[in-house]
Amino acid sequence: MRIIIVGNGKVGNTLAEQLSGEGHDIVIIDRSQQNIDNLVNSLDVMGICGNGASYRVLIEAEVSRADLLIACTSQDEVNLLCCLVAKKLGARHTIARVRNPEYSDQLVFMRDELGLSMSINPERVAAAELFKILRFPSAIKIETFSGNRVELADVKLREGSPLDGIYLRYLSKIYKGNALICAVRRENKTIIPDGNFMLKAGDKISVIAPAGDMLNFFAALGAVLPEAKNVMIIGGGRISFYLSRMLLDNGVHVKIIDVDPSRCDDLVRLLPGAMVICGDGTDQELLDEEGIRDMDAVIALTGVDEENIILSLYAQTKIEGKVITKVNRSTLMNIAETTGLDSIVSPRVLTANLIVRYVRAMQNSLGSNIETLHRVAGGEAEALEFRVGKSFPMLGVPLKALSLKPGILIASISRDGKTIIPGGRDAIMADDRVVVISTADSRFEDLSEILQKGQHAI
Repeated sequence: MRIIIVGNGKVGNTLAEQLSGEGHDIVIIDRSQQNIDNLVNSLDVMGICGNGASYRVLIEAEVSRADLLIACTSQDEVNLLCCLVAKKLGARHTIARVRNPEYSDQLVFMRDELGLSMSINPERVAAAELFKILRFPSAIKIETFSGNRVELADVKLREGSPLDGIYLRYLSKIYKGNALICAVRRENKTIIPDGNFMLKAGDKISVIAPAGDMLNFFAALGAVLPEAKNVMIIGGGRISFYLSRMLLDNGVHVKIIDVDPSRCDDLVRLLPGAMVICGDGTDQELLDEEGIRDMDAVIALTGVDEENIILSLYAQTKIEGKVITKVNRSTLMNIAETTGLDSIVSPRVLTANLIVRYVRAMQNSLGSNIETLHRVAGGEAEALEFRVGKSFPMLGVPLKALSLKPGILIASISRDGKTIIPGGRDAIMADDRVVVISTADSRFEDLSEILQKGQHAI
């Protein structure tokens, strides 16, 4: 597809990298010639220097041929204007990044009136992800498939875990339920394991299970954390506002610490149910005075990645509960993982992933049969959900007879409202929903592409 991205900031750069890697024809528009040159030199994309809301610039970018335009500059109004002009000039679909909370209540109106296909608020997306983690604190992250009937969770194996030193073929001796470990992240490498793979403490594992069984799996590991009821948020930005509102609506006690007095005044007015403390969240004495030891969860959401990492490391020494860290810079994300921080959230990555899923959905309407896509194992693997058509060449063939490409695992099959964690005797049937785990360098648009070349029905 031909995709135009307006704005080469954190989100735009991440989108360009992901979408060009998937073979799309990408055009980047940005006001900075240096930003354009850096991206064009590193990726197979075309760049135009200029104002993405300008009629002339969009004509130069041949917007009338665009399947999708994504406006992700730092200014909401520019993004909206860009999408409006692009739509009038013939772009098939448009997506705008809209961050201002004042616009949140009128997004439906703006989508209808401006012809937006989608609007994304990165801070709201990040808050929703944080809220989901706090509802299931045993997991680093959790995703759903097949109408929420299948769950996939990432979790880190602790010292003393029953799985430490266990070969996967013996998993059934520890857990009698319906679950599959489908990916392992170890020492910055992602592995799609088989039964001969041995788990070790420190591994980050991706587990897939029918909805409702995931909690039982964690319980079998002795890794269940209680749902957070007392939460400390350090940093009072937009993510904090959205997250606090979600938590307060669900009866959670929220304490926010921010150094800016005017921002604290705003939060007191906007969030009357929260306790707002004006002070330096990096001050150890302040955190102790405000009862960090009594918290079920601590979330570092300041505007400085380095501060968030240091705060989270300190919080881990004080509480047994959940510690979550906001980190946007990709280089620091890798460093943060090596320090032992488990739950790291990046608004930039979350936003880019959401848009990539939308692009995959567009491809689906053009012939691909991918229903859902999530990135797992630190973004180094993909969980893709396919709806099986009658043209799949190996319908009814036992999985043990299939010859799959390297780095592929069939993780679950949903059929008639039931979820199957498959074994070798199970088979794929027409109209099934199948979740496939693959390494991120594998690019599939159709389920048949997971098969080795030359394989046909038996």
